[in-house]
Amino acid sequence: MHVHTPGERDAPVPAPDAGVSFVMPVLNEERYLEASVASVLTQDVDGPSELILALGPSTDGTDALARRLAAGDPRVRLISNPDADIPIGLNRAIAASAYPTIVRVDAHSALEPGYTRRAMATLARVRAANVGGVMRAEGRTPFQRAVARAYNSPIGLGGGAYHSGGSDGPAESAYLGVMRRAVLDEVGGFDESIRRGEDWELNLRIRRAGYRVWFDPDLAVAYWPRERWSRLVRQFRSTGTWRGELVRRYGRRNSLRFFAPPALVVAVAVAFVVAMLQLTGVLHGVWSVIASLVYLPLVAYLAVVIGYAAGGRAGPGIRERLWALLVVPSMHLAWGTGFLGGAARGARENVDTSRLRRNTPLP
Repeated sequence: MHVHTPGERDAPVPAPDAGVSFVMPVLNEERYLEASVASVLTQDVDGPSELILALGPSTDGTDALARRLAAGDPRVRLISNPDADIPIGLNRAIAASAYPTIVRVDAHSALEPGYTRRAMATLARVRAANVGGVMRAEGRTPFQRAVARAYNSPIGLGGGAYHSGGSDGPAESAYLGVMRRAVLDEVGGFDESIRRGEDWELNLRIRRAGYRVWFDPDLAVAYWPRERWSRLVRQFRSTGTWRGELVRRYGRRNSLRFFAPPALVVAVAVAFVVAMLQLTGVLHGVWSVIASLVYLPLVAYLAVVIGYAAGGRAGPGIRERLWALLVVPSMHLAWGTGFLGGAARGARENVDTSRLRRNTPLP
């Protein structure tokens, strides 16, 4: 079997008016769904379009809101996703859709005006299979704004192009993504055994099949992060766990930046052990002085976090800057702890509970 070099194959380019299918998995998104759907329905596209909402087992008013939105516009269609998992919902929505270009939308996000038209033009221009742009995180409260600033900063999420920007060109992955259905069918769609990181894994298979994945910095999607610290920590721990699983599966194909948070967790653990040995007198004298070198990376890290929080990048207000002192380490330590667990034990039993309520049934 011929193994294709990444980027050597051109994805098919349907007629400009062949139609676009927007797909959106939804779970407990009563606060954000209406704005997200509105951003889709106001997209300017040639030809017909549709929006497929894959409804998980929400326990707030999401389903009633979705039914009202569907009743108000024939382009909105509802399907059930009782498993709740994002890749399963995406595959079901894609299977239920009709058009040759698929636009993935998150119910916690909003497409900026002109997003789809620009993405379609880029897909046709470079003959890519998938194109994505920048996640422009936004916040409604001081805490959420602090999280959004961290998302948009290399200090927060490690400098991936779709978080902090970059140059137009080939990419490892794409945020959300505007995709050619023919290529999705060829590579087998989303892997339903992966609960987080499913987009990265899909794009790996697309690139392995020889197609281009493209980053266009002029594409932007507004994204609203988790509103509470506990949910943020649960989200990042789950995401890190699944990245550990992906490292187990794909090893060196994972970027080196994914290993920085677990390295921080290990450094904290080693420093804690050394501190206990020093406090109990087990380490003393010259050996205690030598062992104290383990604190240097943590001192440097804290200096970076404090410098970030004190500067304008963390936000214009004092509350955003104070929250940044908690938000940034929480993101890194939760992600790193999850990563180590996922790399050691796998992640098949892990569920992201950050959008589940107490009585939300788990699959």
